[in-house]
Parts: sequence; C-alpha cells; structure tokens
Amino acid sequence: MSAEHPYREIAFNGLWQNNPGLVQLLGLCPLMAVTTNIVNGLGLGIATLLTLATTNLLISLLRPFIREEIRIPAFVLIIASTVTAIELLIHAYFSELYAVLGIFIPLIVTNCIIIGRAEAYAAKNPPKYAWLDGLMMGLGFTLVLVALGAIREFLAHGTLFSQAHLMFGEAARGLSLHLSDNFKGLLLAALPPGAFISLGFLVAGKNYIDQRRAARAQQQALLKPVSDAI
Repeated sequence: MSAEHPYREIAFNGLWQNNPGLVQLLGLCPLMAVTTNIVNGLGLGIATLLTLATTNLLISLLRPFIREEIRIPAFVLIIASTVTAIELLIHAYFSELYAVLGIFIPLIVTNCIIIGRAEAYAAKNPPKYAWLDGLMMGLGFTLVLVALGAIREFLAHGTLFSQAHLMFGEAARGLSLHLSDNFKGLLLAALPPGAFISLGFLVAGKNYIDQRRAARAQQQALLKPVSDAI
C-alpha cells in the first residue's frame, strides 16, 4: 500500500480491484438468495457494510490485547455480537424488511467476507485504515447486491424499487417504477439460476473493463519513450 495515497488505494481496492462480490466471489449464498429486488439487496448490503466497518474497527483496536492462539474465536465473538446488535436494530425499526430477509441477517456471522477481512487486514493494520477497509469492502458488496437486485427485479417483474416502503416508509411507495402492465416478465431471472447468470454477466463486464484499462495503460507505456525522445 502506498504511503502517499493509502485512503485512495483502500477505496479502489474495496469498490473495484478486490470487490468481494465480483473478484473474491465471497458471500454468494445471500448474493443469490436475497437479490430478487433492489430493496432486499440494499437492506442486506447495508447490514453487511455496518458489520464489516464495525468489526474491522473493533478488531484493529483490540488486537494488542488478543492472544495469537485465540484470535479466531475472539474475532467470531466480536462479529457475532455486532451482527446481533444490527439484527435487533433492523427488527425494531424495519420489521417488514426483517421478515423478508429472515435468516440471512444472522447468517452474516458466517459470511467469509467478514472473517476474511478481520484476519487479512483488520488484525494487521491501524484502526483508521481497518475501518475504511471494512467500509469500502461493505460498500463494494452492497453495490453488487443492488445491481444484481435491479437486474433480476427488472427482468422478472418489469419494476424497480417495488418494495421501497419496506425500508423508507409508506411515503416511498411512489418511488416504484413500472415498465408496463402487460409485461409478463422472465421467470428465470427470479430463480437462483437467473442470479448465477446475472452475476456472471457482471463479472464478465468488470473483467472486460479491466482488460481495456490494462491494454490502454500498456499502449501509453509503449508510446511514452517515443514522445520523450521527440
């Protein structure tokens, strides 16, 4: 990590370069099961983001006091406590959304992204970097959940934000967009195979963009000596 621009590198790593959903391909169970629409994906994404940012910060702060032999059980205890607190908050303030997301909120404890960032980054870096890493990794994962939810909801039902009131209240019912009353929808998009296919297109799109960027950078590197000589 560059000492000059660590925050920029951490943000780029979490949002794009090492995105949990598109590169690491972690947390695929909720990624496939919950993303039937935008709101479900956004709700679980925010819960995961809060868990990542909080646990990364706590683990980084407590790492001098955690013995090496018990670090993994200690990490799991911190993660489970954080997820329980977030689950209770969602249950209290977003009860309808909580009923939809169901078991996938407490299952955040077992999400490989959480323990992976705790072990690989938070346990080895200062709190300010660990917190930002959790925030950016969580935001990157949330964006994938929302994108996948938007694709599946649009293809399956011809709508966007159809259940916005579950998260934003009754006033948000007007945010729902409907393509057409005659739209029959694509059943495959609502099923798990549709989630796999949609995710495959997202991963392919990212890889294509990365290849174009690498080819452009290589071309500029080849042209630079020529321009310097001139």
